[in-house]
Amino acid sequence: MVRRPLGNHHDGPDTPLVTSDATQTELVAARSEKPAEELTRLIRNVRVVLWDFDGPICRVFASRSAQTVTDGLVGWLESRGLRGVLTEVERNSPDPQVVLRSVDRRHPCSDLVFALEERLSSEELRAVETAMPTAYADILIQTWRARGVHLAVTTNNSPRAVRAYLDVRGLTHCFAPHIYGRTQDLHRLKPDPHCLNRALNAIGAASDTTLMIGDSPSDLEAARRAGVSFLGYAGNGRNAKLLTAAGAAYVVASLQPLLEVLRQW
Repeated sequence: MVRRPLGNHHDGPDTPLVTSDATQTELVAARSEKPAEELTRLIRNVRVVLWDFDGPICRVFASRSAQTVTDGLVGWLESRGLRGVLTEVERNSPDPQVVLRSVDRRHPCSDLVFALEERLSSEELRAVETAMPTAYADILIQTWRARGVHLAVTTNNSPRAVRAYLDVRGLTHCFAPHIYGRTQDLHRLKPDPHCLNRALNAIGAASDTTLMIGDSPSDLEAARRAGVSFLGYAGNGRNAKLLTAAGAAYVVASLQPLLEVLRQW
């Protein structure tokens, strides 16, 4: 399989712009006709689609940065005299889940971890009120579901936040009851395939007719371990490079070409 980004990389109101760190080769490859053929082969026999949430469906921290949430979690720990539970690198991570997972590694299944997870879930619930929908995600979800394909959310985010967002967008019926998010068993977050396997077992899906759409190397690893196909979504060149470096065979910078392929059937 060819390891390169697929899709339309152009500036416009509905299509993510590939930033300047994307290479010219990636841009040329994305404008060729071959990507549509590759996408067709990838999704032709798909009967189940597992969606990561933050990225492929929406940008959760669109108006309130993830760094702000991280800072809040770190501040909460420090107010309890627990500054030393994190390294300096972990305290400065832009990803709040790094804080959560780091504390869990050192104090697994503790009241401290459960309280920290609840705080992060509350922050995610606040964030989805102003989350930015990923271009073409809503219509792609609706189109796939109308064609009889089963959909599930498999995410490291709070399932409560996922449901709250889907309710607002009128998309809950496309997924319910198959929303599998973070639990207090934090060692089972992706790249562990636990949430993917929960979805597969609940739906009764065969792994060889299942596709996962994710935006990170941990999504790719979870898909590999669950034995399902993978499509990377990368809204910028940096994420595209991370996914291709991790071995993703298919990466799109926009969901539009995927929708176009479905509409041709």
